[in-house]
Amino acid sequence: MKHLLNLLAAIALLVWGTHLVRTGVVGVFGAGLREFLARSMRNRFSAALSGIGVTALVQSSTATSLMTSSFVGQGLVALPAALAVMRGADIGTALMSVLFSVDLSWLSPLFIFVGVVLYISRQSTPAGRFGRILIGLGLMLLALQMVVEATGPLFEAPPVRALLASLTSDVLLEITLGAALSVLAYSSLAVVLLVAAMASSNVVPLDVALGLVLGANLGSGLLAVLTTAKSAAAVRQVTMGNLVFKILGVALAAPFVDLWLQYLRPHLAAPQLVVMFHLGLNVAMSLLFIGLTDWVAKAMQRLLPEPPQPPSSRRPQHLDPSALSTPSLAISNAAREAMHQADLVETMLIGMLDVIKRNDLRLAAELRKMDDDVDQLYSDIKYYMTKISREALGESENRRWTDIISFTINMEQIGDIIERVIIDIEDKKIRPHRNFSEAGMNEIVELHERLLANLRLGMSVFLNGNLHDAQRLLEEKVRFRELEHHYASTHLVRLSEQTTSSIETSSLHIDLISELKRINSHICSIAYPILDSAGALAPSRLRASRLGELGS
Repeated sequence: MKHLLNLLAAIALLVWGTHLVRTGVVGVFGAGLREFLARSMRNRFSAALSGIGVTALVQSSTATSLMTSSFVGQGLVALPAALAVMRGADIGTALMSVLFSVDLSWLSPLFIFVGVVLYISRQSTPAGRFGRILIGLGLMLLALQMVVEATGPLFEAPPVRALLASLTSDVLLEITLGAALSVLAYSSLAVVLLVAAMASSNVVPLDVALGLVLGANLGSGLLAVLTTAKSAAAVRQVTMGNLVFKILGVALAAPFVDLWLQYLRPHLAAPQLVVMFHLGLNVAMSLLFIGLTDWVAKAMQRLLPEPPQPPSSRRPQHLDPSALSTPSLAISNAAREAMHQADLVETMLIGMLDVIKRNDLRLAAELRKMDDDVDQLYSDIKYYMTKISREALGESENRRWTDIISFTINMEQIGDIIERVIIDIEDKKIRPHRNFSEAGMNEIVELHERLLANLRLGMSVFLNGNLHDAQRLLEEKVRFRELEHHYASTHLVRLSEQTTSSIETSSLHIDLISELKRINSHICSIAYPILDSAGALAPSRLRASRLGELGS
């Protein structure tokens, strides 16, 4: 029992080390990796090379698959290029298995010591996140050493030997077991390294080990499919296409296992024989299938067609659950969904003026219902954001996390204000059959036009973080306040002149321009985080000298 627990602990440590490396690399280089992938997809060959590089860094072809499929889901990358990336990703993870199969156990204590010192002393900095990567690498090397030490005594037991002996005559069972282990461990790399370590201790026969490696390759594709099962069709097309390639590759390679053993067993030690088979399999698969990416892409698009959606669809469009394992990518998805929410608010704001001008009760009801959609999007975005690991985010991405939450709150509150305005218009203008004076209506139209322009500027500031635009937006807050004061005064002049329409709509008119100012304040607050991070905000708008005069 003790030896079994030691083996299970070693396997768990290997999986956890792989997870630490993957999340650490994504935390340090996440945004850069995404940009590198996006830039490298000009053709299938550069896409495959980028897949090798990114997967070698993140230690997971599954992570690369999720990143790439998300690009396809966002319409940034064509499906054939994404499938080419996955061909390179498989080579990348195989290269890492070759590297870790070399005896690097002497590096384990060094990596763990340096990593812990960096992580504890500078946890929230890039150096601290690099320390997390070193800890993961050290744990992986330590786990592999523990696997070798634990398997010897454990697999001397007759029942275990009998179980392993039963695998020698069933390649399909070996592939199934290898695939299941990859899914359970969330890492084909960890399984291949485990199998290599077991083969080096003569725990499993070499032909069984190679069958398990075939299964591990198949399992990595199956894992990506399971992870994206609830994603959009465009995302699932990538993972399903990749799984098709893996099924074809495993089916073609299975008959050649004995041939590989016959010619290479005399020249390679058992662990090298396993990992080199893994590498050779993936290189051969990539070379054979990279020319078929267009064909498989068309087949996947027919098999998994994207359902037609109206352009004004109000449900969440970008909150891909599979991206949560790559926090920087999830942040990007949340930002795009926040822009979707802002588009709905813009539609409500435009429609509000139409309700005022045309007394359209049907449009008013539609706009009030749209506020429910804005509120639901706010809830969906907030819930999605709470599931993003803040620890894996860099400093700039943590700021972006806060900006997105603040932006969605402002959009939700603007939607609520518009709904209240529309209810007031229905109750105080449309049903009593009242109208604003011509001058009053012109004032409302001018304020609305300025408000709409500010909303669009605010959306641009949120999207691009441009400092100059943020300053312009904040300046608009002062101008709008002055305009609101001016129009309140001119309305009082019209009341003194006994203008009938102004008297009838006086309360509504004053409330309306006040609500428009409140909407503008929410829009202008989008600029604060950008200005604050640039050090362009004063601590207080109150003048210190004037405070002294008031105090005396």
